[in-house]
Amino acid sequence: MNLQADEPEIDPENIDYLAELLIKNPDYPMATLAAEFQSPEQIADPNIVKVIISPCVGDTSHESRATSHEIGRAIYFSRAPIPYDREKSGIGKTQQYLRHIGIYAYRKQFLLKITSLPQTPLEKIEKLEQLRAIENGYSILVGKVEHTCDGIDTPQQYAEFVVRYKVKREAKYEIRG
Repeated sequence: MNLQADEPEIDPENIDYLAELLIKNPDYPMATLAAEFQSPEQIADPNIVKVIISPCVGDTSHESRATSHEIGRAIYFSRAPIPYDREKSGIGKTQQYLRHIGIYAYRKQFLLKITSLPQTPLEKIEKLEQLRAIENGYSILVGKVEHTCDGIDTPQQYAEFVVRYKVKREAKYEIRG
């Protein structure tokens, strides 16, 4: 498992879900998570990575979860709004976009292999390491989850995180008091 430091508020159940995804889908060497966007502004933000997935036909491994989740195979990751909605001059309905969450699960042999491969052209352009797997022909399983907090990619997002953290901490101490 690799949980990126810019996702400090990830739901621990999502970590368990990601591990479960990889365990129940042995044909995939790697898995990650995605969630719906809350606003068009988030979709336009290059600090929030977008992912396009295709459905995994016939896969029911996610049905054991208490809440419904969708899974798919990653087609592409980008910092740009993908898919580009031509009729809307860029960004269409928020439901047609998925945000990537900075967590990965790898099989050991795959992790050893992928880290030994050189960076790929798209990986260098987008600055997204998961594109190395796609460009080398490997499939990435993507599980869809509920995600309520932004990652921390900018000073503004860090400041917002600090405020949320302080509010939660104060509420925790008020309950105990």
